[in-house]
Amino acid sequence: MPQNKKEIQSFLGFSGYYRQHIKDFASIARLIYKLCDKDTVFEMTVNRFKAFESLRQALTTAPLLLMPDFKLPFKLYIDASGDGLGAALHQVQIIND
Repeated sequence: MPQNKKEIQSFLGFSGYYRQHIKDFASIARLIYKLCDKDTVFEMTVNRFKAFESLRQALTTAPLLLMPDFKLPFKLYIDASGDGLGAALHQVQIIND
């Protein structure tokens, strides 16, 4: 659990990278973003904690995982900074039930 503004900003940066995969990201994160305001005292209220946990849960719950289809394109997402780097390989597959 983030203990200060810097940690919450880091979490929001990370989770924001995956916002397109998190349903209702903007409405969930709204309460947490308010903690980053310059004049806001860092206070993790019950509602902010619930929003944080909701985003954390969305980030740690695996989506539907399938074997890769090498006939379809892949997308490589990369991120780097002075402290490290990361990458994620994605592929969208349409499933007909």
